[in-house]
Amino acid sequence: MTQHDLTAVFTVDKSPDEAFAAINDVRAWWSGDIDGETDKLGAEWTYRYKDIHYSKQRIIEMTPGKKVAWLVLDSHLSFVKDKTEWNGTRVTFEIAARGDETEVRFTHVGLAPEVECYEACSNAWGAYIKGSLRNLIATGKGQPNEKQG
Repeated sequence: MTQHDLTAVFTVDKSPDEAFAAINDVRAWWSGDIDGETDKLGAEWTYRYKDIHYSKQRIIEMTPGKKVAWLVLDSHLSFVKDKTEWNGTRVTFEIAARGDETEVRFTHVGLAPEVECYEACSNAWGAYIKGSLRNLIATGKGQPNEKQG
């Protein structure tokens, strides 16, 4: 069976370096509690949203203005049978100048249609990537959800 990893692409009227900086400011666009550094190669950080989603990432690639990649080391998704189906997947952001604009290509490698969380996760990633992250790059303000107190 051919795997089709989840991908989302958008362009913004900003530089590749501005896009790279925004991607690495994860707290400004992704909702939940984030613990650890999200902007240094080799750093490990965790994401937690209520008791619904936990994941631990390691930054495995950082090429300024070009690419960011995270390896998911551990995960727990409460809403699917295989709670750890994100384990071993990779999240990549490829950045490229396209004339006066910058293209950002997000791919969650290993999150394919045959994976149980694909539909819910693709909807959530779509909102964060094409909404919050795109807005953060374009306007300087993302839309992460309010902190849960």
